[in-house]
Amino acid sequence: MSVVTADWYWSGTPDRPTRHPEPRRTLHPSGVRWWTEPDEDDPDPELRTRTCLYADRRPWQHGCVDELLRAVADDTLAEVFVTDTGLQRIHHPYDGGADVILTTPAERDRLRAKHAGWLSSQPSGL
Repeated sequence: MSVVTADWYWSGTPDRPTRHPEPRRTLHPSGVRWWTEPDEDDPDPELRTRTCLYADRRPWQHGCVDELLRAVADDTLAEVFVTDTGLQRIHHPYDGGADVILTTPAERDRLRAKHAGWLSSQPSGL
């Protein structure tokens, strides 16, 4: 499996992340910088940001991402993605839920049926 975490940097602080730097470093120490995406839409150069993604691959073991998931649920860490090694299935938890991206509608429907008790009581399940 792969684990991806993120840090955000303001243009004015290129070496200091703006959100959650310590939990990310502590909870994802083996994450190596994988991708950097600049956001240059703001006309003020001081307000532009860049997002850095850190990734690792690890064998699946029961509980191996529990601390990351707890930090997301407690809103002390944001932007965690857990994927298969081919990046075909993605689990993106956030404080209040999760998004799951699967390969086919049939796979989605099977997962939805298996975990129906986890869904919202709203008709859409969202």
